[in-house]
This record gives sequence, structure tokens and C-alpha cells, in this order.
Amino acid sequence: MPIKKLRQSDSKTSKPYVPSQTDMKEFSFRAVFVGVILAAILGAANVYLGLKAGMTVAATFPAAVISMAILRRFNGTILEENLARTTGAVGEALAAGAIFTIPAFVLAGVWSNFHYMQSTLLMLVGGILGVLFVIMLRRTMVEDKTLPYPESKACAEIVKAGQRGQSGAKYVFGSMGLAALIELFKNDNGIKIIRDSVSGFFQFPQSKIRLLDTKSNMIQTGADSAEPLKAEMGYKGGMFLQSPAASPAFLGVGYIIGFRLAAITFSGGVIGWLFLMPLVLFLMGDSLQPFVGKPFLGTQNLIGWIDLAKSAYSATVKPVAVGAMLVGAFFTLFRMRKNLVSGIGHGIQDIRGSAASRAATSRVDKDAPFGMVILSIGVLILSMVLLYKTFTHQWGSAILASIVMAVAGFIFAAVAGYLVGIIGSSSNPISGLTLSTLLIAALLMVLVGMKGNPGVAAVLAVASVVCCVASVAGDMLQDWKVGYILGGTPWRMQIGGMIGVIAAALVLVLPILVLHKASGIGSDALPAPQAGLMAMMSKGIVSGEMAWPLVIAGMLFAIALILIKSPSPMLIAVGIYLPFNTTFAIFVGGLIKWILDKLAEKQTKNNETKKETVENTGLLLASGLVAGEALTGILLAILVIANFNPKQAVGLAESFNGYWWLGVLVLALLAYVLVRYPLAILKKQKD
Repeated sequence: MPIKKLRQSDSKTSKPYVPSQTDMKEFSFRAVFVGVILAAILGAANVYLGLKAGMTVAATFPAAVISMAILRRFNGTILEENLARTTGAVGEALAAGAIFTIPAFVLAGVWSNFHYMQSTLLMLVGGILGVLFVIMLRRTMVEDKTLPYPESKACAEIVKAGQRGQSGAKYVFGSMGLAALIELFKNDNGIKIIRDSVSGFFQFPQSKIRLLDTKSNMIQTGADSAEPLKAEMGYKGGMFLQSPAASPAFLGVGYIIGFRLAAITFSGGVIGWLFLMPLVLFLMGDSLQPFVGKPFLGTQNLIGWIDLAKSAYSATVKPVAVGAMLVGAFFTLFRMRKNLVSGIGHGIQDIRGSAASRAATSRVDKDAPFGMVILSIGVLILSMVLLYKTFTHQWGSAILASIVMAVAGFIFAAVAGYLVGIIGSSSNPISGLTLSTLLIAALLMVLVGMKGNPGVAAVLAVASVVCCVASVAGDMLQDWKVGYILGGTPWRMQIGGMIGVIAAALVLVLPILVLHKASGIGSDALPAPQAGLMAMMSKGIVSGEMAWPLVIAGMLFAIALILIKSPSPMLIAVGIYLPFNTTFAIFVGGLIKWILDKLAEKQTKNNETKKETVENTGLLLASGLVAGEALTGILLAILVIANFNPKQAVGLAESFNGYWWLGVLVLALLAYVLVRYPLAILKKQKD
């Protein structure tokens, strides 16, 4: 049933935790200060995770717990904690918009290195527009009873529990410490004694394929040939196999998104690496054989089958994933078309109604002045014309890019908000929404005659802003829903969100620069899959270098998935694009969550309170694992920039790659932690 028929405001029937008539300290310096620090830290952590794994994890939970832990020492109120969380969590959302698109400028060859000013302005405008766009949609989305907002409700319960002295901060900080310790001994830039993954290549024996005619005879050239040419081909080929990465962050991601989404993501890895890749190697094996055992140009390192398999995958299978993502993105939008139109229509009605009755509106219903919101949007769009002119060097294409950015930004802000209301911010397919914008922008730039690097730059600049808009919009609506439940003041949370965007935008380019200098964005250490995808798409369409047969094959594959009603073609395509050990580790995390659910089911039965306790404890542990590895990875990267080598400091040889069995122990330890502690909480409640 369309949302238009179901949508209704529950502001009159729902009672916030803090009543609307209560006068409580909320927008204070300490709350904003804590939020700004969290925005920078959580944003930087997710920059690392996104560049390495191709995804980020919503910061709502760790931001909530850390805010409570800090502000409680200063007798902070629940509304101050709410504002600090809202301000801090937006750093992760802006990081997602940044790492999915900003590195694409370098990967596409448009920039030789990252430009701080242009990158910061793209993030800043995108983030603020994301906040402004969803201010117009807040009532429609937040007060909609048909949208469950699973992560918002869970976070609100954690905050409420914190008022009774059960903040759960020890679980977040404890798992952060564990993950940090593991990353110190696992990271290539640290004291590496743990090998996080084991790879192998298994070559197949010689096989022959014979082409037969209708009479089952081998096809041969005619009798005029001195020696008939037979349609008989010999192939060897092989299969590349890899163990799951012993990564606290990847296991944490899989745990948070759950078994089903983790399994769907891993199915993409299976399709790509265990189905398509053997076919590619079977057909390309003879062509690749001459490279085996020869040194790389300018080095003494020998080329092996594992190196060739990874390169062949990037050149052949990843374009298939690109095509599948394109269809998946448009299919997602198609399924939402009615709800999207209805939501935008209700947002416009809410603007008129709120402006007329603002004086009589209660505290918990007051948004920022809508006249100021619309004026600010207009100013930012006009400002983007000037910024886009620096990319395109043409006024006409700069104006066109700004129009595309504004229209797509508002539409995808609504889409992102709707998706967050259903599945939560952790699973919001921001990259798919950005791909849709990129395709539209690229085709329009080609139509107006934009080619070469200026055309690619214009396309990526539009995609960067829209990606930040959609990511921040979804995160804001998730946090505003938490505030709605707790009794926060909307306009104060909206200002807090903008402050968080500004703080994060000013610092997020720095960890990107540090990580790029330390490991190289686009390498195995930091594959940046979404950014690579954006670079490939924009450059291919604008310059005509796209491997269209492979892309079209991927599009047809996604259509087949849609026809059989496969769950999330977009997520399967992302799984194809990511490294196999990454999707495998995410699947292991989801499997751990499934095992915990089965064990807890026997003890919780129909007790919803106990189920929420297990769920929230596990989420806190998993969030800490993600944050701990990410922050340690950034700190180790800074050591590289400072020319300090921890391996040399402790006497380890540079060639030493760690012990594989320690990676197995890490996986077992993480599984134990994620299962043992949530169940221990249940045992304490029984006692």
C-alpha cells in the first residue's frame, strides 16, 4: 500500500522520554565540543574502514555510548548526550560520502594528488545540503509509523538504559582495545606477526575443447587447406582461493548487518571469485603463462599466478560488477518510485504548514526556520556553480552540473532517509544511489561536449556532493528519530548536525592523505572499491574507454537476478567487486551473529527485553571492534609518514609476513568475545 495512505503523524500519541514542556539544558558548549571531537575521530576511523573494505558502519551507537560516558562525568543531561551524539555521528556519514568519491579523482588520473581545498568544499557543501534537504522531510519521515527505524529505536533504548547506570561503555572501549591490539600485530605498518589471510592458486591440468558440427564431427577447415585446421583448443586455467581476513573490523561489520545481508554480500564474492574467475583463467591461462616467473619491471620480485589472477580479476570481472551495480541502483529507485513521490509531496505540505503555525508549535516539533532553509539551499547551489567552474572551465557545463546536483541530491536525500527508516543506516546503499547520479551526470556531460579530464572531473564533482548529501541525510534522519523518541529539540539537533559536518569536512581529507602516502589508495592494502568504481565509470563513459561488453554482461546478469526475485542485486554486485577475503570475513561475522541468535533464542524465548539486551550488547562490541581497528590503522599510517618502522624497532625482518595460525586464533577469539559476553549478560540477569 502506498505510504500516502498510511502516513500519519504520531506526535500527538507518542510521549517523548523528556516531556516537551520540560526545560532542560541541551545545546551547551560541552555537548557541542564532545560532538565535534567525535565527528572528527569517528569520521577518520570510517575513512580507513571505507577505503579498506568499501563500506562504513553507522556511528550512532559508539557516539551514543561515548557521549554518555564522557558527559556523565560532568553531570550532563540526557538531551546534552543526545545533541553530542547527533553532532558526532554525522562524521561517519560524511566519511562515507568522501571515501566513495573523493579518491576517484586520483584513481581516474584527474588529480596527481589530493587537493585539500576542493575536496573539503565538496564535502562541506554536500554535508550541509544533506542536513538542509531532510529538514524539509523530517516530520514526514520521522513521525511516520510505517517506518520502523530499527537502529534508532535500539540506540534510544541504550540511552534510556544509560540513565539507569547501564551505559555499556565498557563493552565499546574493551572491544576497541582488543581490536587495536590485534591490528598492531596484524597491520603491514605495525609489528606484523599475524598473517590475516592465506592465499593459494591451484592450477588445473590440461583440458581440451572440441567444436563439433551437427553430425558430431570435429569442425575443420576445407579440403583446399594444405593442413586442415581443427577446432580443438587446449586450456589449463586454475582457481584462486583465499581464507577470510582475520579482521576485527570486517567481522564487526558482518555481525552488525546480520547473517542474511552478510550471506548476500558473500554470495557476490563466490560468484565473482569462484565462478567467473575460474572461467576467465581457463580461457586466458595460455596468454598469462609467459608472465609467470618473470620479474616485475624495475624490481626483483617475480610475477606469480596469484598476482596475475588478481590483475585479471580487476580487468575482466570488476567491469561485470559495474554493470550489475548500475541495474541494481536503478531497480532500487524503481521499487521506491511511489513512496518517493509521496514523501516529497508531504514534505512540501509540511513546509507550508510549519511556517504558518511555528509560534504555536511545541518544543519537540520545532524545526529550523524553513525560509532560512530554502534561502541557504539556494545560496549553496549558486556557490556550487562557481566551484564546478573550476572543474569544467565552462559556465554552461558548470550550471548544468549544479542543476543535476541539486535535483539528484534532493531526490536521493529522500531515498536515503526512507531506506534508513526501513533497514537502518548501516545497510544504506549510498554507493548505488551515487552510481545513478554519476551515470546521469556523465551522459549529460558527453551531450554538452565535455570530454577528457575536465569532463571526468565535472562528473566526479557532482557525484561527490550527491554522495555526501545522501549519506548525511540518512544519518541525520536516523539520529533525529532517536532525538524524537528521547524528546530532543529538532532545530537544535539540526544546528548540531551542521556543526558536525563542518568539523568533519575540515579534517577528513587529512587521513585520506596520510593513508594514501602510507599504503597507496587503490592498492591491495586500501582497494577503495567504490572510489575505483566511480573512477572507472566516469572515465569510461566520458572518454569512451569503457569495456562495454563486460559492463553489458553485468547488466544482463543483474536483470536475471531481478527476474528470479533475488534479494538485493546491488549487494551481490558489491560482493563481486570486493576482495574475496573481505566478503568471506564479513560472512563469518554474520555467521557468528546467527550462532549467537540461536543460542540466545533458547534463553530469551518470548522475552523482548532480554532479546534487546543481547542485541544491544553485541552491537556495542561489534562497533568497538570496527572503531578499534580503524583508529589503529590510521595511527600506524601516521608512523609511516614519520619514517618510523615498528618492525625494524623490534628487530623483525621486512620480508616476514606473520604466522597464519595466529590469524586462525584471532578469528576464534573474536567469535568467542562476540558470543560469550552477550550471553553472560543474560546469565547475570537470571542470577
